[in-house]
Amino acid sequence: MPLGYPPDYNSQLPRQQSHGPRPSFLPLTGDGNSTLRHRLDWHVDQGAEPTSAAVTQFPTVLYDTASIGMLIRAPNRHRLRLLNSQPVISLSSRRRLVVRATESEVNEAAKTTPPNKTPASTNGSNFNQLLGIKGAAQESDKWKIRLQLTKPVTWPPLVWGVLCGAAASGNFHWNLDDVAKSIVCMVMSGPFLTGYTQTLNDWYDREIDSINEPYRPIPSGAISEDEVMTQIWFLLLGGIGLAGLLDVWAGHKFPIIFYLALGGSLVSYIYSAPPLKLKQNGWIGSFALGASYIALPWWAGQSLFGTLTPDIVVLTLLYSIAGLGIAIVNDFKSIEGDRALGLQSIPVAFGAEAAKWICVSAIDITQISVAGYLLGAGKPLYALGLLGLIIPQVVFQFQYFLKDPVKYDVKYQASAQPFLILGLLVTALATSH
Repeated sequence: MPLGYPPDYNSQLPRQQSHGPRPSFLPLTGDGNSTLRHRLDWHVDQGAEPTSAAVTQFPTVLYDTASIGMLIRAPNRHRLRLLNSQPVISLSSRRRLVVRATESEVNEAAKTTPPNKTPASTNGSNFNQLLGIKGAAQESDKWKIRLQLTKPVTWPPLVWGVLCGAAASGNFHWNLDDVAKSIVCMVMSGPFLTGYTQTLNDWYDREIDSINEPYRPIPSGAISEDEVMTQIWFLLLGGIGLAGLLDVWAGHKFPIIFYLALGGSLVSYIYSAPPLKLKQNGWIGSFALGASYIALPWWAGQSLFGTLTPDIVVLTLLYSIAGLGIAIVNDFKSIEGDRALGLQSIPVAFGAEAAKWICVSAIDITQISVAGYLLGAGKPLYALGLLGLIIPQVVFQFQYFLKDPVKYDVKYQASAQPFLILGLLVTALATSH
């Protein structure tokens, strides 16, 4: 009996002819957050019997709300309030039933409703999908999904690092052989080894992405586990194979590029995978990522055409602190998932506001320090050139990143990073002379 009279009432009521109930359903609204109230009025002829069947004609959804309170007005002014069971209806010439869902219950229901995680990228850009960035369209083509996993938008810094290393060697010449070797080295560093790193990272981040970005290929189920594993091994072995080829091509007695590729791949693995999972520690993980994007490709390019010297190793590791700042930029969009899984990224450990300033300080102070190094090395023009490239980066930091690092992360990186990588080239040219 979902809604009706108690047996003792029904047994005592006189049976008379009734014209039947005439319901009026009148929702009463308040300030938008106030109690949801529905008033149902029954107009019953004098002496008529409002039967249980008549009452149940009204929408039972009103009764399905948890903890419904029923206020009953009887002719003797007595009131009863029953919760969750045995609703009681009193009699009068004009009988009124008020069903209320309390404000706390409505708010509680709202809290338990899962948030909508479907992003605008459901109908997003095909171009963004191919680059592997936010706002990507959903794809079913496996080759496009495979490309998305490698995040081509992350390749240019590695490609540029190879170019800087070649320039720093002082032995690169614009002939077919050197250009071909540099292109193969760029393909090794970008599509293969960076693609391997990004695919591997997405695989081990699938639980975090199911919270932060559930529409990405792996958590959404757009690509299977076997397909992901095949891609990881293909890119890893392909990258290491190209590194060995470059050592043979360059005539190296010691296969330095092969070992650089092997070491970089190992760093990528322990960055993403347990038990070490360097990314769990914001400082170590971000620096490892920065060194992989700046120092390793530079070392590969310089080793391909010349000799890797200790001073270049130190300088590029110093520059990798700027890479640490760039890595922090990407951590802001993952705060929710990182916190849920216990990853101590810089934004989680220090809070978003402090992390913004740590990020820009790492980028700016590093470049200023390198400019000071170049000035001390007797190369003032290169030092001034590097300082000139820092200024627009600071402008874009205030214009975009410091305002909202989540909303403007892509726009900030697209605006500021070209000046950062130009600064790398200025530094490389300075060290080559």
